[in-house]
Amino acid sequence: MTTRLDCVVIDALDPLALAGFWSAATGWPIAMEEPDEVAVEPPAGVADGIALVFVPVPEPKTAKNRIHLDLRSSSVEEQSETVRRLHELGAAPVHMSEQTVPWTVLADPEGNELCVLGPREEYRDTGPVAAVVIDAVAPTMLATFWSAAAGWPVTHGGPHYAALRSPSGRGPYLELLRTMDPKVVKNRLHLDVAPLMGDDQAVEVKRLRSLGATRADVGQGDVPWVVLADPEGNEFCVLSPR
Repeated sequence: MTTRLDCVVIDALDPLALAGFWSAATGWPIAMEEPDEVAVEPPAGVADGIALVFVPVPEPKTAKNRIHLDLRSSSVEEQSETVRRLHELGAAPVHMSEQTVPWTVLADPEGNELCVLGPREEYRDTGPVAAVVIDAVAPTMLATFWSAAAGWPVTHGGPHYAALRSPSGRGPYLELLRTMDPKVVKNRLHLDVAPLMGDDQAVEVKRLRSLGATRADVGQGDVPWVVLADPEGNEFCVLSPR
């Protein structure tokens, strides 16, 4: 038995408005709109993507996110056009350092960091979201955990990073990048994983805990999912089988 990566969940003061931004950023439609959940998903029949789910929270963003999304570009011209378009949609520039890099760092309308990448061969077939990126103190160690949790093999890596991808070879990468900054607040972006239909949620929770996950309390109350934290404290949810 195993779990698989199901979606990226994003805390939002205004889920519908933030979903609208990301719908325009990715070109994906808003597939579901409920009072407690808004989902942006790839169009039906498109395998290049992962659902983005926006949920309401009362507190604003207070620290740099440990998880962010990278957007793909097929050319320098497309990168520039995407940056321009996102500015028009309400994104703001983020100045991380004076170092010259081949990506542009922005913040969405609620302050969540994102990167618009320059053209790279490895992202040619990912769809609009090139990667879901997690800051990690120990990327290689954390990649081993997330490979078991997401059901995605590690495709490549080095001393300071590791990359995973769906066995289908489609859609975004899950990347772990070295950081020296400790986690200090609840993540505003987190991953949800789910057992396959017919598998047992409780058994999967036990398996993930044996791999280093711990129980986490984010005020979830009585819900049909189980909130855990990975070995570096990043919250994630184990959903019911699907």
